Parts: sequence; C-alpha cells; structure tokens
Amino acid sequence: QVQLQESGGGSVQAGGSLRLSCAASGYTYSSYCMGWFRQAPGKEREGVAAILARGGSTYYADSVKGRFTISQDNAKNTLYLQMNSLKPEDTAMYYCAARVGNCYTGRIWVADFGYWGQGTQVTVSS
Repeated sequence: QVQLQESGGGSVQAGGSLRLSCAASGYTYSSYCMGWFRQAPGKEREGVAAILARGGSTYYADSVKGRFTISQDNAKNTLYLQMNSLKPEDTAMYYCAARVGNCYTGRIWVADFGYWGQGTQVTVSS
C-alpha cells in the first residue's frame, strides 16, 4: 500500500515561488508513475505534472509548462514540485498521486492514479 504525504503549501504573492514535497512509502512494485494534481474550489481535479519514478521522463499540463518543474529524490523517496512565477489562477489544493506502471505520454488523468495524498493548499494573491 503506497502512502503519500504532501507538504510545502502556503500563501504567496503573484510572481513568487513555492516548492511542494511528497514523501512516499510502501512501494511494492518496480515501476510507478508519480503525479501532481490540483483542485480549485468549484472545479474538477486536474493533472499538473507527472514523472516516471526512477526513470525521469516528465510530463506537464500546458498551463504550467515553463513555470513548474517536477523532480524526485529516489534516495529519500520524495517527489517535488517547484512552482515559479505563480499566478492567482494557480490557487488550489495540490495533491500528490501514484499509479503502478508507466506514465501515459501526453496525459495526466485523475482516473489513471490509484494512490493519493491528503493535499496541501496553495494560495496565490494578486
């Protein structure tokens, strides 16, 4: 059973930066895809970025390309999301997620991920 715990959320002004972390444990398979998702009030949860654990291939939603960077520290079993040039529309609850197997090229879908963290709030003020 994979367990995920996010941290690093907070409040920041537009143009600022935050780094989210996701501590993972309980891996029992050899390949996982790790992802970051977000959900704003009244909106559906959407994929932000994904990375193949221990493999390095990364995928991003168009809305965050060039501003957000997903990375991992395999020694620490920790996933990161570096968020730069933040905008008010980035305000949301951010979730870490995992799925057994490879990431799907070109898609970061909620339905593909079976393990979820509790989320960490990011608020960007104008």
